Amino acid sequence: MTELIERAGAPAGSAPVELSMQQAINRALRVLLAEDPDTLVFGEDVGTLGGVFRVTDGLQKEFGDRRVFDTPLAESAIMGMAVGLAMNGWRPVPELQFDGFAYPAIDQIVNQVARMNYRTRGAAPMPITLRLPSFGGIQAPEHHGESLEALFAHTPGLKVAAPSDAGDAYTLLLQSVRSDDPVVFMEPKARYWDRRPVQLLEPTTPVGTSRIVRPGRHATLIAWGAMVHRCLQVAELAAEDGVDLEVLDLRWLKPIDAAGLAASVARTRRAVVVHEAPLTAGLGAEVATLVTENCFRDLAAPVQRVTGFDVPYPAGPLEPQYLPTIDRVLLAVQRTLEY
Repeated sequence: MTELIERAGAPAGSAPVELSMQQAINRALRVLLAEDPDTLVFGEDVGTLGGVFRVTDGLQKEFGDRRVFDTPLAESAIMGMAVGLAMNGWRPVPELQFDGFAYPAIDQIVNQVARMNYRTRGAAPMPITLRLPSFGGIQAPEHHGESLEALFAHTPGLKVAAPSDAGDAYTLLLQSVRSDDPVVFMEPKARYWDRRPVQLLEPTTPVGTSRIVRPGRHATLIAWGAMVHRCLQVAELAAEDGVDLEVLDLRWLKPIDAAGLAASVARTRRAVVVHEAPLTAGLGAEVATLVTENCFRDLAAPVQRVTGFDVPYPAGPLEPQYLPTIDRVLLAVQRTLEY
């Protein structure tokens, strides 16, 4: 494994390298393609162009057009191809250009990818990792920004991951592709270009583990994807008024780290869940339920939710009004502290 990491451009155990999330995912894909000749990367423009966000830049040149290749602009065909390849011993890593483009592939994802292992009693596992540029924050046109985590998490047979920074994107993608279960890997588009020092290390925590990105005492902010950064901004502002907020990055949206949630909220006694998806039946409801079931006697206030609105995900200039703002999260913190 050390040799593979060195081939990807960062010697194992070396000092952190400043990378964007986009670059960190590219490094992880290089490691995965190098370590397993059965791993394939494919999708709309991922080969010659290097992907619409250039995440797969240079991979086809390094590994050839039989390992990294372009497909027709047909999402259902891409996922159908992934199913057939997985059934024949390959480890597919398909990419759909935008989360809103996943809707035409829902039939394949829900009825084939998620069910095939069960349908065949384990004879046809689906080691497929669907890379899905997700969520909002770039003010793109309609269908180019969605928040579909509740749909995928509700589907039996799928795992769902959502990194919040470059380091997590690297390690979570390694875990996802090496898993023999299908994973929907939701990459927050708004964080693709965020650069930070990253140490390219092998995963050390099990699948389904959350992490505390900022310890605190007075309440826990629970988020995933780009909203983790939003919660860190809120925590910085709250600290100016003497409010010490803990920020928990869920990381895995299925399986959810119920024990990690409970441990954090039991300490702070208050919780605010923040996500981009609409409020009704959003994943925040599942998180709030897990917190209540496990921390009922510890809670000093009801769990608060700050989310998108119950409208279709807006395009372009309306997006900043739709996404949870710093002020809305601070108001929820105030409500839970004053309860």
